[in-house]
Amino acid sequence: MFLRVGQVARHLSRPLPCSASGSITAASLQRNAFMASGITADQRNSRTITTAACLIIGDEVLNGKTRDSNSHFFAKWCFSLGINLRRVEVIEDDESEIVEAVRRMSERYDFVVTSGGIGPTHDDITYRSIAKAFELPLVLHQRTYELMKKMSRPPRAGEPPFDWDVESPALRAKLRMAELPTDANRDIEKQVLHPCDDLWVPVAVVNGNVHILPGIPRLFERLLDGLKPSILPRLVDPEGKGTCRVLISTPLPESSVAEYLTELAAQVEPKGVKVGSYPRWGKKRNTVTLVGKDKEFLDSIAPEVAQYVKGRVVSVEGEDDDLADAE
Repeated sequence: MFLRVGQVARHLSRPLPCSASGSITAASLQRNAFMASGITADQRNSRTITTAACLIIGDEVLNGKTRDSNSHFFAKWCFSLGINLRRVEVIEDDESEIVEAVRRMSERYDFVVTSGGIGPTHDDITYRSIAKAFELPLVLHQRTYELMKKMSRPPRAGEPPFDWDVESPALRAKLRMAELPTDANRDIEKQVLHPCDDLWVPVAVVNGNVHILPGIPRLFERLLDGLKPSILPRLVDPEGKGTCRVLISTPLPESSVAEYLTELAAQVEPKGVKVGSYPRWGKKRNTVTLVGKDKEFLDSIAPEVAQYVKGRVVSVEGEDDDLADAE
């Protein structure tokens, strides 16, 4: 082939224990195996980031009420930084599901984000479940609490008055959003981050690499982007040049280029390049992609790939559809 190949004050001071069972269960055995890995939370919090995973938590996503956009945003975010997103999962608001998933992801991937389940209502159990996963207490984080008080909007017209100094169901609901999994043996500054100065919402970092984010897309996106300055120094490429994608538009059906692309993929794999083929239903042209971190190499092989598939390099998928209609 080719290629170059007051009560509140007391509340602030007391930890909230997680429920635990003394019996030996499958979950406890899994936890023991997790602990046996020998990697500490501080090591996870400082090692080079090459892989990532995303855990979407919420019944509303699984039952179709809400469409998840956070995993899509996270995928683009990882791609732009050159982080290899290895897994995206969607699970229900179930403690055992959350516990199993975050333990497994924390063990296997360098950078993990969760989305959803950290509001004030009864089904917002993410903090509690992740605390249980790593045998940590929930502790009210005072800075988060103070920021919440400072930045929360006043009651709207018709809403009951609210007093931060009076014990009430509403206050307890608000406090739950600032009760975070906390390891007393680690620096709290590494466990609770506030990436955006104008948001009180924290990013709790558990076991060194599990980042708990809200499910509201606007907040998820802003907080994730706010984490970028602290992430960049831990990348293989600290300049964060990310991954590159070359698009090649071809009039040939996938079956006609399949053998060639299979051979091509094997040749460029040592250079860290992945070859993709994507049909565009209802259109006259399909798309071949070359994805990798070495832009110079991708640009060097793209013309020959385009020639072989009788296509052309394009900047945006579909930009030459009008030309196809004229042919």
